[in-house]
Amino acid sequence: MKLLLDEMWTQVIAEQLRRRGHDVVAVVELADLAGKSDREIFMVAQRERRVIVTDNDDDFCPIVAAELSRGHSHIGVIYTTRRRYSRHDVAIIGKMVTGLVKLLVADVDLSNQEHW
Repeated sequence: MKLLLDEMWTQVIAEQLRRRGHDVVAVVELADLAGKSDREIFMVAQRERRVIVTDNDDDFCPIVAAELSRGHSHIGVIYTTRRRYSRHDVAIIGKMVTGLVKLLVADVDLSNQEHW
């Protein structure tokens, strides 16, 4: 499984996951994606076959629902909760890396799934 970390997540998480052999990029690492709409980020993730990791369920849930209602499939979305994975907590990097590694090594198929 390949991941795309939404812009609220630091590239340090992506770097640590890459060091462990996983194919992960962060939006903040990609100049052409920084500041783009969630819809555009979703479409890039689909093209690159990357599961999106975000805490922005307010915007991504409707995007996913719209795609499915049109009969389209999607690669998957992993939602993090703000309570458990607060992006403002510096200790979150290790928790995020640990949690994502568990999913990555389990090689779960998230096609058309939203994982919380």
